[in-house]
Amino acid sequence: MSKTELVEFVAGKAGLTKADAGRALDAVLEGITTGLKKEGKVALVGFGTFTAKKRAAREGINPLTKKAIKIPAKVAAGFKAGSKLKDALN
Repeated sequence: MSKTELVEFVAGKAGLTKADAGRALDAVLEGITTGLKKEGKVALVGFGTFTAKKRAAREGINPLTKKAIKIPAKVAAGFKAGSKLKDALN
């Protein structure tokens, strides 16, 4: 499902215009991003938990040249599905 399809779905379910649903979806995504930046975790009970995971710097190998390369440290987003989401997919 693309973002456009999700906006259309939300608009239909909530009785909103597509523009209002799009703004609402953008606000939710911005809230999740802000929560991850500030607290490192956003929990939506039953749906799942978004986390910011720190990855340490490490050395890797370039598969084309077989030379060692340095991979810098970074923060990556993670997601763990909640019980209601897991049950809905089964």
